[in-house]
Amino acid sequence: MRALFSRIPISTATSLFSSPAKPLAPSPSLVPLRLVRRFAAMAAAAAEEFVKGRVFPNGVAVITLDRPKALNAMNLEMDLRYKAFLDDWETNPNVKCVLVESSSSRAFSAGGDVKRLANDCTMPEIIEVFTAEYSLICKIHEYAKPYLCLMDGVTMGFGIGLSGHGRYRIITERTLMAMPENAIGLFPDVGFAYIGAKAPGGGAIGAYLGMTGKRISSPADALFIGLGTHYVPSGDLGSLKESLLSTNFTADPHKDVESLLTGYKKEPESVPQLEKLLPVIISSFGADKSAAESVEELNKCSQSGDTEVAEWANDALAGLKKGAPFSLCLTQKHFSRVASSHGNSENHLSKLAGVMKLEYRIALRSSVRDDFVEGVRAVLVDKDQNPKWNPATLEDVNMDKVESIFEPLGSDAELNV
Repeated sequence: MRALFSRIPISTATSLFSSPAKPLAPSPSLVPLRLVRRFAAMAAAAAEEFVKGRVFPNGVAVITLDRPKALNAMNLEMDLRYKAFLDDWETNPNVKCVLVESSSSRAFSAGGDVKRLANDCTMPEIIEVFTAEYSLICKIHEYAKPYLCLMDGVTMGFGIGLSGHGRYRIITERTLMAMPENAIGLFPDVGFAYIGAKAPGGGAIGAYLGMTGKRISSPADALFIGLGTHYVPSGDLGSLKESLLSTNFTADPHKDVESLLTGYKKEPESVPQLEKLLPVIISSFGADKSAAESVEELNKCSQSGDTEVAEWANDALAGLKKGAPFSLCLTQKHFSRVASSHGNSENHLSKLAGVMKLEYRIALRSSVRDDFVEGVRAVLVDKDQNPKWNPATLEDVNMDKVESIFEPLGSDAELNV
């Protein structure tokens, strides 16, 4: 499959596409070992600069993302360093809570380093990246100590993975969130389907945001769908951090953090637009709607006499047009299954770990499709915004191939979380 597929060993390619039940096998490296070690050392050294950790005297441990030129885009080494901090602090009795912040107000994190993933990674490296990302997300979700994220600025893709599954999710008026992966031929992962399933509308809002890549810039909307737990104006973040660093923690750090946040949180100045639009979002992106049916329903809404509904529908259609048709169908299927499983404790997709295991299968297979390389080229490399998708239309998508993306990888190749 074009440039990326050419770097995948035959045994691995077979397990990904022809026989999903076969294990993924790593390939021998074609790069001299001394160069591998040199590059690994350089990457690890860079990660030390990009992901900084410090424990303050009162027990607050702080992770600072400091890669501002790349909007804190995360790579493998950064993921591993981030998780190492959490692992160490989880069992350290002197650590009472964890605060995650950015060194820049422009972005909390714009996501993962997808340009490198699409163009420079071998299959074993791709496996490492998604294993590290998804294991980190599960660690954050299950973290026993208070975990606070200051989601100030751009928070997209894996940036939502780092923050959206944490206990305390602080948003500001500068927070800008989105899951734009369909536009580069991937799919909205990082457990966003799980977040969407818990949001109002029975998963329809999650499907809408995931399929269209719609940006959320309103604190009211972010709170409404559960991406944020507290709205704190950006001008108060410095004071909030100072107060946290001067807190004398009791035997119940969660109670201490909640009390502190109560004093800083504000009510958004506007009402959530997504709540007002919820009926048409459900009718257009409900779990029973295929991607093609969503387009059909949106075309009807675009003719509505309600100007707000018509504008929303046209905007949603424009978002869908940017996505790879295969990715749109895949996203709809995935989000529908997760939404339908919500609340059913006997279904593995009702738990985040189960969702991440499924997304691991989807991610490995999606990352070696031609659409991913082409989407990254069009959006992030050449920036001509004119990807040549294959298949080119929703009608051309083979749904059997979509279904095959969900198949097991084999017991020794699944994500272990």
